[in-house]
Amino acid sequence: MRTVAIAGVGLIGASFGLALRNAGFQGTILGVSSQRSIDQALERGAVDRGASLEEAAGTADLIFLSQPIYGIVETLGKLDPMVRRDALVTDAGSTKTVIAEAARRSLTRCAFLGGHPMAGKELRGAAAADGELFRGRPWILTGELDHPVARVLRQWIGLFGAREIILDPETHDRLVAWGSHLPQVASTALAAVVGDQSPGSAQVAGPGLMDMTRLAMSSFDLWGDILDTNSVAVGEALDAYIARLQAIRADFSGQFAKGADFAKGLRKPPTSA
Repeated sequence: MRTVAIAGVGLIGASFGLALRNAGFQGTILGVSSQRSIDQALERGAVDRGASLEEAAGTADLIFLSQPIYGIVETLGKLDPMVRRDALVTDAGSTKTVIAEAARRSLTRCAFLGGHPMAGKELRGAAAADGELFRGRPWILTGELDHPVARVLRQWIGLFGAREIILDPETHDRLVAWGSHLPQVASTALAAVVGDQSPGSAQVAGPGLMDMTRLAMSSFDLWGDILDTNSVAVGEALDAYIARLQAIRADFSGQFAKGADFAKGLRKPPTSA
């Protein structure tokens, strides 16, 4: 793998470029993004230079799509005439079913390996990028795992310190509705209700409110696509969460015990297979 193209050089895209460099990648990294994002990524050392989508797709062994979900779908619709036949397209989209279907429809000349690194921040942009962002985090893959470039990519993911998890798109979307999307919506709802009903609480807030509302700083420009493309699974998770909030009034002790057990388990290091 000599050339990597990153379409969407924001937080995740630029962090991918930095992670490659930190892990020893010596090839060329091209960035396809706005000029502002390219300038930030160049300053951070995440890309070597900016390029058009046509130039990057025609040159790269690996094309990493790190845009909002509908941006990824739109790019997939344009790529096929541009890509090399031995290339691999992968992505970092937070839902997989819509993207996998778009790849099946659009890509005939090259392979596709869907991906979702379970890492991020409430901040956006290449200026916030971190080459260690993926360390210790799951990296979900779905698609053509045995393509030659896919095998190389999987080696780099291991060098990033990420944990590879293989899922089909539908299972991925169902699980992340609970493990990622529900926490975002819950944090947003908490911040909104406290802000509306008791804004003076900010004067006496402890670390609990700060911790619980961190995700509420995330941008709807990103999350709108996620919630729209996983609306059924997120709706089911929300219904269950609302029901549990209502039930906790009658059983504080039992719900605290259940919650504590899960939270403690979540913080244990993952066991190797």
